[in-house]
Amino acid sequence: MTPIQRKICLIEDDEIMGESLADRFGLEGLGYDWHRTANDALAALRRQDYALVISDIRLPDINGDALFEQLLAEHAKLPPFIFITGQGDIDTAVRLLKQGAQDYITKPFDLDALIEKIQNIATHGYGLGPGGLGHSPAMRQIEAMLQRLAASAASVLITGESGVGKERIAQALHQLTGAGRPFIAVNCGALTESLLEAELFGYEKGAFTGAARTKKGVFEQADGGTLFLDEIGDMPLAMQVRLLRALQERSIVRVGGETPIPIDIRLVCATHKDLQQGIKEGDFREDLYYRINVVQLRIPPLRERTEDILPIARFLLAEIATSSGKAPPALTPAAEHSLMNYRWPGNIRELKNALERASLMSDGRSISYDVLFERPAPPLSAQQDVAGSLRDYLTECERDFILRALDTCHWQMQCCADSLGISRKNLWEKMRKLEIDKGADAE
Repeated sequence: MTPIQRKICLIEDDEIMGESLADRFGLEGLGYDWHRTANDALAALRRQDYALVISDIRLPDINGDALFEQLLAEHAKLPPFIFITGQGDIDTAVRLLKQGAQDYITKPFDLDALIEKIQNIATHGYGLGPGGLGHSPAMRQIEAMLQRLAASAASVLITGESGVGKERIAQALHQLTGAGRPFIAVNCGALTESLLEAELFGYEKGAFTGAARTKKGVFEQADGGTLFLDEIGDMPLAMQVRLLRALQERSIVRVGGETPIPIDIRLVCATHKDLQQGIKEGDFREDLYYRINVVQLRIPPLRERTEDILPIARFLLAEIATSSGKAPPALTPAAEHSLMNYRWPGNIRELKNALERASLMSDGRSISYDVLFERPAPPLSAQQDVAGSLRDYLTECERDFILRALDTCHWQMQCCADSLGISRKNLWEKMRKLEIDKGADAE
């Protein structure tokens, strides 16, 4: 097991539950502090650096969600939080995931599954953080940059392939700088030039046929907050001129109007195009490029940060489950393995689409490979491209074969060992060698 150098902060007022967890932590060699109230835990968290926090949501003085939100307001960085919840608090738990909590478990829960979660955190570090950005080195660097940008009003250009989550990055920056203020997003590539002009700057009553009333544009709607212009590379040249003038003068004039209206916004733009190439080809204005590109953030595609795939998938499943009020379905190990090895050309947008479809088609408890990809698991020979050598290839084949057997047997060890024609002890040895973990998501 991966050693955890710092202690676990356990917040649990139920003596039986707390003793059970404390006994297991002791057996696993995990250091811990057990707090019976949120106020005691709050004082400890302010003075001590914990590896992670395991907290019940319902506590006698302050509920776990209020404790978490109070700590978020005080600290830029918190240890990972795992919440213990009953069925009636699942909506609260899902909301906490969106705010940056690592995970939650529902009562009654499997202690083995909780220990696996703790070990995964020790191995892989923090969770996604607010907004579900990711915990890969690249996304941690972007998260750090967002923290620095929070103190500045500089315009930001977010680049990256379609579907990598550029708007989510913009929203994360907005939460750091303008929470409670308006966040307005416009896709510049989805509107014709005339519609885009009216959408950006608004119009006066009678400005054109159908203008039956005065309408504020998104610049006015976003006043005091953030305006996010997605696919800025698709904006027509004539509109680029008007946008540049608005940014230079910090004011806009509605279509059909004459009076300048002052604006106070943070501008965040995004594109999947190479704007410098667009400048060379005459499709994008160089002066506008330098105006919007004070700070550039490149979001790497999902295939370049595979360590983010599973955390993002779990985060998205939690979002998808919010509307139903049910616990998110688990991903079987074979499904997880396949998620990690698929290249996701459509990035997070494609991943979310696949998970939404699979959530509808699954039994509500788990999502298997077949449901996720709408086809049976591939034959082993189709995986040859994954490996760089014969030894790697054979190891990959063995791992996949055991994972599929485990899925078929619903992770019953004796059943799986019998189906493979090996002993239970041999199965455990192979699982340890191949780094196959049971984990909560295999239940």
